[in-house]
Amino acid sequence: MTIKRSGSSNEQLRDNLSDALKKLKITTTDSTADSLEGCLDCLLQALAQNNMETSEKIQKSGVLQVFAGLLTPQSSCTAKVANIIAEVARNEFMRNPCVDAGLIPPLVQLLNCKDQEVLLQTGRALGNICYDSHEGRNAVDHAGGAHIVVDHIRSLCSKTDPASEKLLTVFCGMLMNYSNENDTLQSQLINMGVIPTLVKLLGIHCQNAALTEMCLVAFGNLAELESSKEQFAYTNIAEELVKLFKKQIEHDKKEMIFEVLAPLAENDVIKLQLVEAGLVECLLEIVQKTVDSDKEDDIAELKTASDLMVLLLLGDGNCIHMVDNGIVQKLMDLLDRHVEDGNVTVQHAALSALRNLAIPVVNKAKMLSAGVAEAVLKFLRSEMPPVQFKLLGTLRMLIDAQAEAAEQLGKNVKLVERLVEWCEAKDHAGVMGESNRLLSALIRHSKSKDVIRTIVQSGGIKHLVTMATSEHVIMQNEALVALALIAALELVTAEKDLENAQLVQILHRLLSDDRSAPEIKYNSMVLICALIGSEPLQKEVQSMAFLEVVSKLRSHENKTVAQQASLTEQRLAVES
Repeated sequence: MTIKRSGSSNEQLRDNLSDALKKLKITTTDSTADSLEGCLDCLLQALAQNNMETSEKIQKSGVLQVFAGLLTPQSSCTAKVANIIAEVARNEFMRNPCVDAGLIPPLVQLLNCKDQEVLLQTGRALGNICYDSHEGRNAVDHAGGAHIVVDHIRSLCSKTDPASEKLLTVFCGMLMNYSNENDTLQSQLINMGVIPTLVKLLGIHCQNAALTEMCLVAFGNLAELESSKEQFAYTNIAEELVKLFKKQIEHDKKEMIFEVLAPLAENDVIKLQLVEAGLVECLLEIVQKTVDSDKEDDIAELKTASDLMVLLLLGDGNCIHMVDNGIVQKLMDLLDRHVEDGNVTVQHAALSALRNLAIPVVNKAKMLSAGVAEAVLKFLRSEMPPVQFKLLGTLRMLIDAQAEAAEQLGKNVKLVERLVEWCEAKDHAGVMGESNRLLSALIRHSKSKDVIRTIVQSGGIKHLVTMATSEHVIMQNEALVALALIAALELVTAEKDLENAQLVQILHRLLSDDRSAPEIKYNSMVLICALIGSEPLQKEVQSMAFLEVVSKLRSHENKTVAQQASLTEQRLAVES
């Protein structure tokens, strides 16, 4: 068949296409190669000019069914037929017809041939048919296509010649389309051992942008599954990703790597590997480079890097390792540059990171010695609730079981006054809750009369009493323990405030309420015993029939509560 290839009009091309489709419709396996080649070339030319229109004509002509018989390893036209199928399958409306025409089984069989061009076009055809097509994926799965492709990738993995890399790119893309957003098929690939192969591929072919991109997209698909993380943990994925990340200049490429890193960093083993590979330092560098930019891409990158840095600095192992490696000073330097009118994203991220680092017991003293408390206190003036929230959390973590630091901070009038102010921040429940918890922590960890006096003088008592009515048991308990320490150490100083805050009435309510947790009942009774050392508070206790409530608690199912009820009852009886 003669086809005009240059200077032909659209009309001529349409005529040629119609002739080609008619001839293909009556094609048999005995047709001459030249005749077939001419028809197929005409189809490819028409597809290149108008893919959608040509695809519609191919579908209507019934030629797809003919293609199934032409996909044989012996035919010299096989690669062109596979190429045409790949082109038509770029259209969503053509994918199911390709499946219905029975093209998947012969295409999968072609994956066993040795011809690289046939393999390339077959990989493209299967990949395009699978794209967003449940039917296409099922057909490839049923024909066993994924297994053969994984074997090909494994055998080609170490080859770096252009033809092999092109084939690897197509095969990786095919697996990506095959398994995208399908947990069952992703699990199947994981069970085939595709992850170590893809990680190895990334290491060997990191200079090939297209292949690297395919690997990253495949990782992004697979990394969401828990079973994949176990396999990733046994590879050097952390090292490879960090190495690749350091080379990137373009935002889009960094974003692709971020999308793989985020789910992987949720796994404790991989998280530690990423930290050891130097990812936190890379992220800090990004934060420093993008912090002053007003470009949309830079702002997005800053946010992503900040969030990922905070995620990495979770878990005792990581945090201990990073503190020992000097991360605290880098974070404080970063914070120091953003005290006055600083970037809120950076402030929030750095404070979040410091808070996480302060969780392991062994880190607290080191961080206090490094001056973290002083660095954090510089942000007391901040009017941004996210920064306030993280500032409070960082200080609370730092003073946990650190009596000296708790006393030093608890005597800081500016801090305590700010906490009391934030305890009334009703528009920001998180800030209000954390302020209350830090007030309580200052007393509980310092057990200092000076701290209690500072809090009383700053008007903090009423907030601790209110905290005892919180819907969160942990906050109720922290408040009751702090109030018990106040009653034991500085009752005279605090009694007026305790009376005004109606503490006795609140304790009566907590003890009477069947829903109160055992520890709440226990600490409420301990507090009652301490309060009767004050004459006005004792009178309130006597006026509210506490004996009746407490005597009922002697039969409480919790033995500790029952024992405390007996002791409290005796004490109240003596005082009455």
